[in-house]
Amino acid sequence: MSNPPFPWRKTFILGFGFFGISIVWPIFNSLIPPFLADLGLSTLVVGFILTWDNILNMFLQPWIGARSDRTRSRFGRRKPWLMLGAPLAAVFFMLVPFVRENFVLIALAILGTNIGMALFRSPTVAYLGDLFKPGERSKANGVINLMGGLGGAAALFGGGALYKLGVPLPFIVGAGVMLIAIVIVIIAVREPEYEAPVMVSEKQPGVLDNLREVARRSDRSGLFLLGAIFAWFVGWNAMEAFFTLYARDVLGISEGTGTQMLTAFAAALILFAIPSGLIATKIGRKPTILTGLAGMVIGLIAGFFVRNPTVLLIVLAGMGGCWALVNINSLPMVYDLGGEQHIGAFTGLYYFASSAAAITGPIAAGGLIDLLGKNYTVLWIFSAIFIGLAAVLMLRVQPEKTGSA
Repeated sequence: MSNPPFPWRKTFILGFGFFGISIVWPIFNSLIPPFLADLGLSTLVVGFILTWDNILNMFLQPWIGARSDRTRSRFGRRKPWLMLGAPLAAVFFMLVPFVRENFVLIALAILGTNIGMALFRSPTVAYLGDLFKPGERSKANGVINLMGGLGGAAALFGGGALYKLGVPLPFIVGAGVMLIAIVIVIIAVREPEYEAPVMVSEKQPGVLDNLREVARRSDRSGLFLLGAIFAWFVGWNAMEAFFTLYARDVLGISEGTGTQMLTAFAAALILFAIPSGLIATKIGRKPTILTGLAGMVIGLIAGFFVRNPTVLLIVLAGMGGCWALVNINSLPMVYDLGGEQHIGAFTGLYYFASSAAAITGPIAAGGLIDLLGKNYTVLWIFSAIFIGLAAVLMLRVQPEKTGSA
């Protein structure tokens, strides 16, 4: 009996959810740091504020992921969270540029955006586990991240261009596009039905419960994988948080142009999104991820020496292709740990590791930059060290235990 064809249409429709998520964060991460720096805040404080979303995510997303596993409504398990979180995030995101000269107001707008995004991100990502069989997930994640990459590229290039026309425009347009994308998912995605209702009184497993479950296993591959995810996100989140300030202070270009430069990274991520899933399906997730990590380290070391924006674009493009090999295949490996009944919980565990990294990266890198007298060039070495550490941890992961397809 032949296997059914891969559901490409369903995958691209689901990809609109990732497209919507990816519209917001590139604008947030590239344009908000200059707002905060212009208020006279130190790089360490700017880095700390950029971690607020991840501090919330460490506690909210694991709970929301597990809670969405148990949600029962006429809209399904995941959709109520999308319907609540996306509008909330959009409203506060649009407010950011209008209150950028007042620290208290911009802090509240940032916090509101973070809470809204946290409410619907983990349930959206959990669709990957809901709608696809284990053998399909790398390929599906490639398509989904292609859509996310398109959203990121549109946000970086379009956001940089809109910023030059008017500071609020990237935020207004970005929020509107995000809402349209999420509405498409809500209307077009058909959630699978679950026959057995879950009692409201059932104890909800928290992130510590899920971590204990992984730690209790005789095979330590799960812990090494989560450690690798933490390390590579420390490296990349630090670079992403301060690249615009690096471009302005070291390369001498505007914030809008610096934002647009990251489009090279996003464009390569788009080009390699589907191929990276296909490569992992053929040779395994672990060797694919290790190849990507090695390429990232090489690119980061090269970036430390480059001062020409055109050459740096080439370096960023190469890193984007390598990042696709890593990022496309990490979440399917985490799913292999959890089993079909715990997709939402282990989605939350993945985001716990990445959120902890996104807290650590900007704060540690920001403190190091301040310590070295606003030397933003150190970002490249900082990121290379942590991504190199991720490669060492990945070597300890046993693919036959965590899934290699």
